[in-house]
Amino acid sequence: MRNPLADKVVTIKPSGIRKFFDIVSEMDDAISLGVGEPDFDTPWHIRDEGIYSLEKGRTFYTSNAGLKELKTEIARYILRTQGISYDQAGEVLVTVGGSEAIDIALRAMVNPGEEVLIPQPSYVSYEPCAILAGACPVIIELKEENEFRLTAKELLDAITDRTKVLILPFPNNPTGAIMEKGDLEAIAEVIREKDIFVISDEIYAELTYKEKHVSIASLPGMQERTVLINGFSKAYAMTGWRLGYACAPKAIMEQMLKIHQFAIMCAPTTSQYAAVEALRNGDDDVAMMRGAYNQRRRFLIHAFKEMGLKCFEPYGAFYVFPCIKEFGMTSEEFASRLLAEEKVAVVPGTAFGECGEGFLRISYAYSLENLKIALEKISAFIGRLKK
Repeated sequence: MRNPLADKVVTIKPSGIRKFFDIVSEMDDAISLGVGEPDFDTPWHIRDEGIYSLEKGRTFYTSNAGLKELKTEIARYILRTQGISYDQAGEVLVTVGGSEAIDIALRAMVNPGEEVLIPQPSYVSYEPCAILAGACPVIIELKEENEFRLTAKELLDAITDRTKVLILPFPNNPTGAIMEKGDLEAIAEVIREKDIFVISDEIYAELTYKEKHVSIASLPGMQERTVLINGFSKAYAMTGWRLGYACAPKAIMEQMLKIHQFAIMCAPTTSQYAAVEALRNGDDDVAMMRGAYNQRRRFLIHAFKEMGLKCFEPYGAFYVFPCIKEFGMTSEEFASRLLAEEKVAVVPGTAFGECGEGFLRISYAYSLENLKIALEKISAFIGRLKK
């Protein structure tokens, strides 16, 4: 019998995040700090709008690109937050989460053999999606001494004649790193000079704690070479609604829409009506959740200092990325032992690329009560290791 499987799919490793999540789900009394999902419920007025849409029988397909009302609100939102003007009619696409937008952007933009630059540690989907699109992923190792930011030199050194796209994953999952405007200006100069394109994943744009997020698409000469990706999962606590969006130049968007038409048809109708309400009236909800995350972030950083665990201070998303190299274990070994001995689940840094070795991703999208209990257990574990 012939092998029914595609080689490029078989060679892709399963998500390292889900491995520990699956173990925790079968353990009694385990505390998970591993999954990047807000612990807040979707705000009631947003849920209510979704319920109302069902009561009114709005259960049919929308247009492929999404509800006109939602695309209009997305364009308005990007204009007022980033100062970037997009035409809802041809430059905005509503997707099934930000993950679909990443996938179809790569499939629309790269030819087989072209290179996609992927700074790591970063979100687990970028490299597999590049491979599935037929591209050659090229990893740029982000350095702790640079606070895991991408520098212009690192970018320039990675570019070849085959480079087509840079994925820009900031604010970053798993490190919590951000790129400030000056950082973006430096790499934008390289991008324009070398004539490459950017897929800017800004799903955590609303969750920054040092300064307001700046999109690379807002810089001179960058909107025409950038696909801006965002969504509703993180900022509005709408993970299960599965809704994201992309904004891009019309020539790119036409091809992304074509793939979306054939693979998806349209994003969930109920979720789209709820998202209209989120964009129109959700700013206060985002501010409240951002404040709570910031409180937890500062609590974790202080606790790590007290227990002597090295960790740079992150200013975005809801993750910290402490270093555990001093203990002489791999990230996988450390996380496995912590789970077995203290029933606390964290994610090995290697789930986000091999250069994540020696680090752990810890999410603070959990209540302070759970974080306090988990940190007491982590402190006890580290105390035993240091004896």
